[in-house]
Amino acid sequence: MPGQQWQSTPQERQAAYQRATLTAKEAAEVLGISYWLVLELVKRKKIPAIHAGSRVLFRLESLNKWLDEQEQGSLRQEPERGKLRVVGQ
Repeated sequence: MPGQQWQSTPQERQAAYQRATLTAKEAAEVLGISYWLVLELVKRKKIPAIHAGSRVLFRLESLNKWLDEQEQGSLRQEPERGKLRVVGQ
């Protein structure tokens, strides 16, 4: 169901963090977004993912790096637009 969050037990989360990869449902929980949004981001190639046959897997380290990049991108200042500069003076 779109927008519905997948819930895991603390034991399942701990086991997921100890594995080399996470499933899309586990990645959604780590990121705090829906499973469906994770799949959409993968489809648009906006999030780092590993395709293993029909499965989509994620490395926790890659997700953390991606989060850092998203955070830094939100802090970038846009250059001022519309200001004219005087040329030749």
